[in-house]
Formats: sequence, structure tokens, C-alpha cells
Amino acid sequence: MRIGEVASRAGVSVRSVRYYEDQGLLVSTRSAGGQRQYTEHEVERVRFLQRLYAAGLSSRTIAELLPCVDSPSQGNSDAALDRMAQERDRLSEHIADLVRTRDALNDLMTAAREYRDTEFA
Repeated sequence: MRIGEVASRAGVSVRSVRYYEDQGLLVSTRSAGGQRQYTEHEVERVRFLQRLYAAGLSSRTIAELLPCVDSPSQGNSDAALDRMAQERDRLSEHIADLVRTRDALNDLMTAAREYRDTEFA
């Protein structure tokens, strides 16, 4: 199938499919006329990539995880789990930073309300 059909069936843009290929996350063959050609496997691969992106992973991290999918082994599985744990920890720290930032903003809002209420009472 051609790139437009893969994109449509996977629920992504043609640009996304091209990006995945540029990043080495997806492979196509070429027709005699140079058009990209894909199989049903690539549709599922694009859907899988979308799930990884939705989990907050970057293209680089996804590329590090793909050996677990492409060449399953105990070692590749362990490496993928370790990498996902690193990403989870990174996200947890980012969430903690956001909570601290939100709390600081709440404190500023409380102070601003108190100031407003005393100045305009």
C-alpha cells in the first residue's frame, strides 16, 4: 500500500509517516517509480509508534526501545524495561517540578488576593 493509505489506516498524517521513516523507526520499500510501499505490518508499527509517543517518549528513546520489538530477547527486553524506567523517573521528576511551580503560583495568588482585599476593602 502507499503512504497515504498507511497514514489513513493508522490515523496519522502522511508527514508523520515520513518523519518516522526519516528517524529510522519505520522502513518502506520503493516501487520502480520510486514511491514508498508498505505492508499491513507497517500500519501496526505506526500505531505502536503512536502509543510510544503518547507515553511521552522521544524519537531517540523509541529508537532505543525498538530492538526489543524487532529482535526479542531477554537482553533486549531488560534494556527496554530499564530505559522505560529511566523515562518514567524523568517524567515523575518533571511532574514534581510542575507541582512545585503550581504551588508557588497558588501562593502568589493567595498573597495577591489578600493584598487586594486589604487595599480595596
